[in-house]
Amino acid sequence: MKQFKTIFSFEMTAHLKNKAFVGVTIILVVLIAGLMFFPRIKEAIAGDSSGETQQESVKVALFTEGDVDSEIAKMAFSAEPAYAKNEIVLEPDLAKLKDKVLSGEYKCGYAIHDLKSYTYFVKTMNIYDDAKAPSDDSMKRLNYYFRMKQSGMSEDQIDEAGKVVITGVPEVLGNDQSANYFYTYIMIFALYMIILLYGQMVATNVASEKSSKAMEVLITSAKPIALMFGKILAACVAGLAQLIVVFGTALVAYNFNSSYWEGNAIVSSVFNIPTEMLLYMLLFFLLGFLLYAMMYGAIGSMATKVEDINTLQTPITMLFVIAFMVVVFGMNQDVNNTVMVAASYIPFTSPMAMFTRVVMGNIPWYEIVISVAILIGSTIAIGIVSARIYRAGVLHYGKAPKFTEILAKAKSE
Repeated sequence: MKQFKTIFSFEMTAHLKNKAFVGVTIILVVLIAGLMFFPRIKEAIAGDSSGETQQESVKVALFTEGDVDSEIAKMAFSAEPAYAKNEIVLEPDLAKLKDKVLSGEYKCGYAIHDLKSYTYFVKTMNIYDDAKAPSDDSMKRLNYYFRMKQSGMSEDQIDEAGKVVITGVPEVLGNDQSANYFYTYIMIFALYMIILLYGQMVATNVASEKSSKAMEVLITSAKPIALMFGKILAACVAGLAQLIVVFGTALVAYNFNSSYWEGNAIVSSVFNIPTEMLLYMLLFFLLGFLLYAMMYGAIGSMATKVEDINTLQTPITMLFVIAFMVVVFGMNQDVNNTVMVAASYIPFTSPMAMFTRVVMGNIPWYEIVISVAILIGSTIAIGIVSARIYRAGVLHYGKAPKFTEILAKAKSE
């Protein structure tokens, strides 16, 4: 235990003094803080401006022809929620409508040919232009209003009918997948990056010590198992600390600027994560990291030089990438589909798959217990195998072994 504490303390200090580690952490903290303060800064800049900047036009013009009633058309477009902040104006001259759209006086314009067809005019078509759906809805409303007028209703009655507000309040009895999706994705991606980066760091550190012959000195003063677990747990704590610093900064900055983000459902959902979900993330992060980091550590011990790492770690990296892709694709469907359920019990995918199902699905408690039990058992088993490989590999020099040879060494130990 004393050897483990010494190695853990040494490795932890090395991480905290590592310029790349500190630099990346500072950059992430500054970026996330800047992002959270952006609306406040934007408002301050807008408040200090001289007002010379021309405001974007909020006028939407309509040109009608044939039997289309222009006033009814105006009512139909005015009732569309997407145009609630726009002023709907009637333009009797189509050529003038086009000219004013080009000059920016009109945000956009519509030439309504009949009750079933129209032309949409806009100066610049943005790739995210979303006018199609509300335009079609307005045209459908125009047809309803036209029939209302034919049935004898006055324009005031039609206008009143079009202003009826329908209120639907959803009551979620289980988990709200739409609300949980964004922070689940962020947590999964953070888990993916930390495990991948720090797992490879463990393997690289071991290989570097071997190539510099430092391992021969270390192995005489400490047991291989103490060396391996000291490195792995130090990397785990360093990665967790980095997550806490970055997300902690984001949370503090968000709370300071929460009034500026009230209208953003995505950002609000990310920073209103239930404490229970954070605890689940911590559990699956620790188990998932230990599982993969021990495999990376064992692989690193078999490399004679750092250049061998890329070849040796490919199977593990590919396995982890596949696990990540399975979970990401599963998130866009029913999270309780067959693939996700199976992935919840496979130790290489369960840290991400079961966490996703817990947050976005409704699953009984015993499924979580079974998944965690399998993951803990698998982590212990892989830890034993990795320790054997590490013990056999730290003093292995020469040609890098094949993956099958690595497994053979584990059995022979």
